[in-house]
Amino acid sequence: MAATDRLRDAFDRLEPPPRAVDWSLFAFVAAETVTGLVSFTVGVPEGWPLFWLHRALGVGIVALLAWKLARVRRRLTDPSLWRRSTALSVLTLVAAVGALATGVAWVFGLDVRLSYWTLLSVHVGFGLALVPLVAAHASTRFRLPRRVDFERRRTAVRYFALLAAGGATYRLQQGINDALDTTGADRRFTGSQPREGAGNAAFPITSWVADDPDPIDRDDYRLVVNGLVSDPAEPTAVDLAAGHETEALLDCTSGWYTVQEWSGVRVGDLLGAAGKVGKEAAYVRFVSVTGYRWSLPLDEAEDALLATRVGGEPLSHGHGAPARLVAPGRRGFQWVKWVTRVEVRAEYDLGQWVVTLVSGFD
Repeated sequence: MAATDRLRDAFDRLEPPPRAVDWSLFAFVAAETVTGLVSFTVGVPEGWPLFWLHRALGVGIVALLAWKLARVRRRLTDPSLWRRSTALSVLTLVAAVGALATGVAWVFGLDVRLSYWTLLSVHVGFGLALVPLVAAHASTRFRLPRRVDFERRRTAVRYFALLAAGGATYRLQQGINDALDTTGADRRFTGSQPREGAGNAAFPITSWVADDPDPIDRDDYRLVVNGLVSDPAEPTAVDLAAGHETEALLDCTSGWYTVQEWSGVRVGDLLGAAGKVGKEAAYVRFVSVTGYRWSLPLDEAEDALLATRVGGEPLSHGHGAPARLVAPGRRGFQWVKWVTRVEVRAEYDLGQWVVTLVSGFD
């Protein structure tokens, strides 16, 4: 028996029951979406298992999709078998292939832009579209899972093998990148690719969703520091240029990272100038001129920086002038730009998750 035949035979023997394949595809896609979205908030190396799980699930989807297509290929290729739901099936397949193809291309270092979007952003878009499409597709042939489809020990072994193969495949990809010295070899564990240089021109200008305010006049600028402080303050842009420096890595969820020297005022010093912080204080909220906002726990916020300069240059408008938050260990969308208010609060701000989706829309 040829090696390809043996491989095909092993692949067929691993195939779960048809109903298990269908429900597993939905579960894997849902898990991919959850791990992908949660990964947006992870910026420290200790979070690497989440990214490995995301990639292993992706390889699992490839296998599940192959089993699914082998079973339904006649319904897709024979026009006499087409139904009203066939168009939905094809659209779901396109989204799945798009998500998988852009993900694979990205890990090998392909870095192209489609208008304002990086390839990683396109991958995220395909992934988000896939969840409702898979759900709608499943509803056209809805069949509840049966215990017999999942209870066998062999089934558990199959799924363990899928995830193990996913992890091994990703590790193999890393080895290929290193051996061939591709542009994918120098990605962070988050998947982000480096942007070299110093200052405003060294890294792209990006905004979360639709934030695009007019430039802020530095002479008229006042930062409002209030909330649970005894003496609310309104420092000027000159006051914020205190010269405190820190080297920090900015990792943007659109797929790039940069290490820069940031200069400005330490948030702990800023709060100290606003008097005594209340005993019940637990969070510091940073609010943009656009309404966008993010909160940090008080201890973390005190060590953060409100930067007015990057790489020895005054921040450009696109990078958040007159002042932006620099929060080491956080992802780029949490580094609030164009900060106009710093508020000390007792409670976590759940509304910030909603604002990240609507802040730039009128």
